[in-house]
Amino acid sequence: MLVYTDQLGSKISLSSRPLRVISLVPSQSEFLWDIGLKSELIGITKFCIHPQELYRTIERVGGTKQLDLKKIRKLKPDLIIGNKEENEKAQIEVLQNEFPVWMSDIYTLDDAFQMMLALGEIFDKKVESKKIVNEISASVSQIKDCFKAQRVLYLIWNNPYMGIASNTFIDGVLNHIGLKNVLNDLSRYPELSTAFLKDLNPDYCFLSSEPFPFNQSHILELQEILPNTKLKLVDGEVFSWYGSRLLKLADYVNELKRELIDGN
Repeated sequence: MLVYTDQLGSKISLSSRPLRVISLVPSQSEFLWDIGLKSELIGITKFCIHPQELYRTIERVGGTKQLDLKKIRKLKPDLIIGNKEENEKAQIEVLQNEFPVWMSDIYTLDDAFQMMLALGEIFDKKVESKKIVNEISASVSQIKDCFKAQRVLYLIWNNPYMGIASNTFIDGVLNHIGLKNVLNDLSRYPELSTAFLKDLNPDYCFLSSEPFPFNQSHILELQEILPNTKLKLVDGEVFSWYGSRLLKLADYVNELKRELIDGN
């Protein structure tokens, strides 16, 4: 019997290396695909859109927070991979009574690295997972504190406005690259009134592409609320997907810095 401990401290017992795997988290699905588990992945969510071949070929089992439990049961997985934040606790508890479920809990880059290495061990893909982690670690070390404490507001939702505060992975990324989150005295994903936004007066306001798809029209609306702030549409996947997509983070942040600070 093989016993593993997930990031919530739960013990997962497996009789052998899993050959039928369902992933309930987009960033982790992409990572599992990238370390070579194309044959083992039998189920993903409708939000697991990268890479396209994965999305086209693997059966979908609902959304991250609205899982199709009947379909999951029908697929008979050896192991389910989930995440504390992205999946609903009640549904995960139901699945845990029927299947082995390995849960991640990620707030920092180091948490993401630990997740990838742990899954590499479970699936006998240590070399592949370590290679990805090493490449990400080397690249993100070059962008540590590349911003110089500029104050940033990161928005993820419109009507009502919602932002990224402390105890989130995106906040961890912002801190790593040297940006000061103006919501760091709040927790998680607070709703923000227009009056509250005006008082923040950040240097930058990042409008994420997900989960709400901000566009240029929202920049025009927000510029009236934040007249002294540089507003920028940003790729939410790069900031929030904590798997192999982090390989894109350093180049993206360097380009963002050039646009915001260097004016290129």
